Amino acid sequence: MTVNTKAFLDEWHRIVSSKDLEALRDILAPEVTLGPPPYWMRLEGRDIVHYLLGLIINTIDGFTYHRQWAEESELALEFKGRVGEIELQGVDLISLDDEGRVLNLDVVLRPANAIDALAEIIRPQMMRFLNDKASS
Repeated sequence: MTVNTKAFLDEWHRIVSSKDLEALRDILAPEVTLGPPPYWMRLEGRDIVHYLLGLIINTIDGFTYHRQWAEESELALEFKGRVGEIELQGVDLISLDDEGRVLNLDVVLRPANAIDALAEIIRPQMMRFLNDKASS
């Protein structure tokens, strides 16, 4: 793990555990992309990725990271949590840019009913966000 990768991971874990959405925005590259769980389209750009990650951080209960792997600027972080009564497990696959910011994040999540439960909560909020963006 490089020093920058370690510093990024320390800050990432701090942001997620404290739900520091302001700091979350700062570690996203302007051109960040997010491949969310199945059934959702790939998102591009800091504003929309920041908004969705904020929703996810505030929706998943008991969110904890358990294992992580790093090779240069490529990271994999295993997590667990709950949506309502449904237990979930997933992996964040993160690519960092040269400045140590998130350039790409792909989220793999299981089981399918956890993805569906998460989507039911988040979809209406994302639709409002997108509609507000389109009308402004």
